[in-house]
Amino acid sequence: MTQETVVEVEINEEEMSETQAKKKSSAPTGDGKSYDATQIKVLKGLEAVRQRPAMYIGDVSSRGLHHLVYEVVDNSVDEAMAGFCDQITVEICEDNSIKVTDNGRGIPVDFHAEQKVSALQVVMTTLHAGGKFDHDSYKVSGGLHGVGVSVVNALSKHCWVEVRRDGAIHKQEYKFGDVQAPVKKTGTAKKTGTTVWFLPDDSIFTAKTFQFDILANRLRELAFLNAGLKINLIDSREDDKSEEFFFKGGLVAFVQYLNEATTVINRKPLYFTKEKDDVIVEVALQYNDSYSDTILPYVNNIHTPEGGTHLTGFRTALTRQINSFASKSGQLKNSDPAITGDDAREGLAAIVSVKVVDPQFEGQTKSKLGNSEVRGIVESITNEALQAQFDENPSQAKKIIEKVIAASRARVAARKARDLARRKTALDSAALPGKLADCSSRDPEDSELFVVEGDSAGGNAKQGRDRRYQAILPLKGKILNVEKARLDKMLAHEEIRALVTAIGAGIGSMDFNIEKCRYHKIIIMTDADVDGSHIRALILTFLFRHMRPLIDIGYIYIATPPLYRLKKGKQERYCYSDAERDDLLKLMGKKGVMIQRYKGLGEMNPDQLWKTTMDPETRTLQKVAIEDAAGASHLFSVLMGDAVEPRRNFIEENAKYVRNLDI
Repeated sequence: MTQETVVEVEINEEEMSETQAKKKSSAPTGDGKSYDATQIKVLKGLEAVRQRPAMYIGDVSSRGLHHLVYEVVDNSVDEAMAGFCDQITVEICEDNSIKVTDNGRGIPVDFHAEQKVSALQVVMTTLHAGGKFDHDSYKVSGGLHGVGVSVVNALSKHCWVEVRRDGAIHKQEYKFGDVQAPVKKTGTAKKTGTTVWFLPDDSIFTAKTFQFDILANRLRELAFLNAGLKINLIDSREDDKSEEFFFKGGLVAFVQYLNEATTVINRKPLYFTKEKDDVIVEVALQYNDSYSDTILPYVNNIHTPEGGTHLTGFRTALTRQINSFASKSGQLKNSDPAITGDDAREGLAAIVSVKVVDPQFEGQTKSKLGNSEVRGIVESITNEALQAQFDENPSQAKKIIEKVIAASRARVAARKARDLARRKTALDSAALPGKLADCSSRDPEDSELFVVEGDSAGGNAKQGRDRRYQAILPLKGKILNVEKARLDKMLAHEEIRALVTAIGAGIGSMDFNIEKCRYHKIIIMTDADVDGSHIRALILTFLFRHMRPLIDIGYIYIATPPLYRLKKGKQERYCYSDAERDDLLKLMGKKGVMIQRYKGLGEMNPDQLWKTTMDPETRTLQKVAIEDAAGASHLFSVLMGDAVEPRRNFIEENAKYVRNLDI
């Protein structure tokens, strides 16, 4: 996949343990009795951000690097939500710096009486400073902590801001977060707006390069969520590479994008928006012929992957209105099973976006909305809107009900298979699949499950593992593509049933319980070839569609087996890429070097597999994380769904990025 929708973060566990050892060795060795006032350090200005950047942007890898851009863009989007901005331009400059320009009101530059400097300087150099706390400048906004742009400034080698307002151009420059000179007027301006340019500090970030696709995914999402806002992305590192995001249809265009690679049930998406008690609710939904749902909840343009009260209110109202119309239309017979929430959501693509004046998020990550009053508001508005739209469009509503009733009947047919797949108790080993070589540990935090391609590789893994905490589940061949299968067919598939049973957390939104997961590391280990990549994609599709909390919580990893073994005399080295092989050949000298190309895991001896791919001290794992839920869902539909044309277009557009392995 070339689009950065499902992100694989490399984790070298040997490096981690070495780092931890260094930290221990550098710790104070005194008796601890000399603790006095001289050891109390006060960090001034933005020093705290530079010393602990992960506290403010999550991490210092690729995700944290791109988060800097989002912080600046979010300020411009807040101007758009307030009605003062309709165009934003984001440019990746040749030196890998970023320039963000908008046509909003411009950051205030007048004198700040309390801080005794320009308001612009306060915003750029002071944490928890901004115009989003009193609701006068911004009724609603995405960034509420006031640390955004000042954090970007703190983590940049060089930064400058240009403000166009009050008929003049004002500019200020910073280095490593420090002001270089007072704000100065540099010219006249007929229009208003703000330009922020920054060059990230490469001594802080492990990732050095901005990725066009990662930024494009987030900017596309923001354009969908703000109808009429035009966002341009330009990559000056490559000639003519740019993309414009402008969606007059807003959320309606968003669900159509999600359903691009599917056959839709209701041709025209259902859409409604209403404000109640200072909460704006906007919803678009459309059913397709797939067997999973994609419901994306947002609060003030912030994606809340764990949902919250707004999502609960929507789901409750949807299930109620589906049941009500199914009974009223006579489509739901007395002999039919009752329609559940899972049935009502099968094949649903929906966007639930709310604007809340004072959102209360659960946790620092803003992943779940906690405002109790929002549930009732969303539920009430959704009930009224769906009832009206079903009554006004009975033919479309009946098609939706047909889809839902079919899902309900399939659910009943799948109940027996589901019961077989559910692990009865945490210690009931009799319920586990026979092919699973379980570990002796019963502590999920210490336990790892290797999902291995093929019996041959599975046999080597079983011999090479540390059976105290490593379990092995070999899968035979390519598992079922769940993008094209309903639950009953899916759970009739032996390999999927074995995987569900081994993990032990259940399946589906109503039955899944993350606390019952038997392993907190589930590692996909497939061959380093095309078939291995395909099997990995099939497993990831299953996990994304039916066990997504495992990805969200960070339990899913991908093993990185070596591609080559180089041996010269007693010297033996392993390489994980062609470039690494070439570099090593230069060091070892090509003469007398035996090169073995591994075409599959089964070609390695158990001790080699352990040493290169399974030993926590030496292995490299890739952690699977979801950077862009909408993009990930869309991409899975394109690559794994029934529609051929979108997949062909994707292949044609991305063929130039494919690199053939030297086999």
